[in-house]
Amino acid sequence: METWVLITVAAAFLQNVRSAMQKHLKGVMGTIGATFVRFGFGLPFALFYLVVLWRGAGHPLPVPNAAFFLWAVVGGLAQIAATFLLVHLFSFRNFAVGTAYSRTEPAQAALFGLIFLGEKASQGALVAIAISVVGVMLISVARTTLSPRSLVTSVFSRTAGIGLASGTFFGLSAVSYRSASLALAPSLPAPDYAMQASFTLGFVILLQTVVMLAWIVIREPEELQRIGAAWRPAFVVGFVGASASFGWFMAMTLQQAAIVKVVAQVEMLFTFASSFFVFREWINRLELLGCLLIVLGVVMLIAL
Repeated sequence: METWVLITVAAAFLQNVRSAMQKHLKGVMGTIGATFVRFGFGLPFALFYLVVLWRGAGHPLPVPNAAFFLWAVVGGLAQIAATFLLVHLFSFRNFAVGTAYSRTEPAQAALFGLIFLGEKASQGALVAIAISVVGVMLISVARTTLSPRSLVTSVFSRTAGIGLASGTFFGLSAVSYRSASLALAPSLPAPDYAMQASFTLGFVILLQTVVMLAWIVIREPEELQRIGAAWRPAFVVGFVGASASFGWFMAMTLQQAAIVKVVAQVEMLFTFASSFFVFREWINRLELLGCLLIVLGVVMLIAL
């Protein structure tokens, strides 16, 4: 199995853990605070990974150029917007619809990859992307009163719009990160996906931390107290989040962002595995169908 696949699966598992803890933090702080935790508390770990590669493993540091800064800034700001919108969805009673549409990220990443990088996906890859996206959307609404038909007709609802916007920004950030990481390659003696990913992650998460901290200080200073009170779980979220992001960045340096994001949908399978084996919760038919579609899409992509 290729390296990027293994890295993606590991990152998906870590993201599943981070998402569960981030939802818990949403109950003790606002949307901005829960969004900031992912970046601010992840910064020390991102910089630690960079130092270990540089000083510990002897990987040379890349020299950033204009293209790197452009794509890194676009990706960093897009991810802030995407994360904010996704966390904001949890405030709505029917957030499942929005969450379902946010899962269109792989399809949107494929579109952005074509527009900005000229990366064309094969017909088989596009079919696999579509299958996996449908699978995840079905899972997102499986425990609601919605049907697959009503999911389509709800496309003009507010939560659907927020979800689609979140997926758009996530797709844009994924392609931007790949572009930024690849822009570093010419400055290295040889391509080094780990260092390229680590350097990109370090810069991006520093940018995100500064931007969000400035916003909180200016607009919502009371949020700082709530963040400080929850520093222990926030510290864990930062570690797990930075580790997952490091995995995403490495995988997207090696492979098209849209392809990586499809394989990343195995995160949903980890969620159901923990629900079934740990919490003894049964999976309904729609969820099972969604899982099978995700597996089918991932297997198709790996085979291709």
